[in-house]
Amino acid sequence: MNKTDRQLAIMLELQRSKVLRAEDLASLFETSVRTIYRDIHALSEMGIPIFGASGQGYSLMEGYFLPPVGFSAEEAVTLLMGTDFIEQRLDGDYGSVAKEARRKIEAILPEPVRGESTRVRETMRLLQAGEPVTGWREKDYLGQARRAIMERRKLRMTYLKKMPETDGNRKRTREVAPYGLVLVQGNWILIARCDLRQEIRHFRLSRMTGLTVLEDRFLIPHGFNFNDYRPPNDRNERVLVRANPEIADKIAETCHFYLELTEERKDGLLVNFLVRQPEELLPYILGWGGDVEVLEPESFRHRIREEAEKNFKTLLTRCCQQRFFILGLYPRMNNEELFDS
Repeated sequence: MNKTDRQLAIMLELQRSKVLRAEDLASLFETSVRTIYRDIHALSEMGIPIFGASGQGYSLMEGYFLPPVGFSAEEAVTLLMGTDFIEQRLDGDYGSVAKEARRKIEAILPEPVRGESTRVRETMRLLQAGEPVTGWREKDYLGQARRAIMERRKLRMTYLKKMPETDGNRKRTREVAPYGLVLVQGNWILIARCDLRQEIRHFRLSRMTGLTVLEDRFLIPHGFNFNDYRPPNDRNERVLVRANPEIADKIAETCHFYLELTEERKDGLLVNFLVRQPEELLPYILGWGGDVEVLEPESFRHRIREEAEKNFKTLLTRCCQQRFFILGLYPRMNNEELFDS
């Protein structure tokens, strides 16, 4: 970074951060403190109202704003594609704001930069291949959850779990204190403290129904920082499968979250998964069909065989029903007679 660019960047940082020490600026721009002193002196001589307080740092005069900053074509593309992403993934409030921001950015760009950025954007698209699209209901819930987080209000919802609980029920009504939202592999996840479980849990917005913002308020626990939060690793059960090497890419794309290790061997590709419970992999392994074989654990191996046989019988029954319906014999025959036939 040359001197002119660094001095402009210093002004932008001061406008954004209000007060910064010379040591902080030197670390940020990877230069010496003495160089920062010279930059500050040069900016002051140019009439930039920078004030220094001993032991505190430098700041811009209150109410001072920098003149409009020019963007290169690459910078403009970055901003414009960011508005495309916001419009696709966030709720309606931010979607309309993204459209307006895009119009403003395009309006202030010089014609050469605007033309170049348009040409670059025409060669790139945000298709989110392999990821679910954020539907209208999920966007609505996203807006409600976002407002509840800002206002520190609790949420009530009916939540559909991926796996049934011990009583076989997958639906539960939950009241939670929402802490934040995360977009993971195309899915919006609400990080919240569940009143029922008395701990932080993760809730996928696409599995919610009847979301309601309550009047009850909550407090963020002392010392909790959402940006520093990392979920505990409770995936401690291993599943080992042997797979056809030709579907290695498909496995990596669809089960990246569970994938731990792969090893190529003469008899196929050994794949190690780490899960909370093996049933999490059930729909994926069944979908891969004969290209995979479960090796461990033995109980899950049997479960896959049972599900495959059940699916085969269901498919065979439907084919037989269609065949005998055409012959006029169905529904006078039961399933056993259909298989015997």
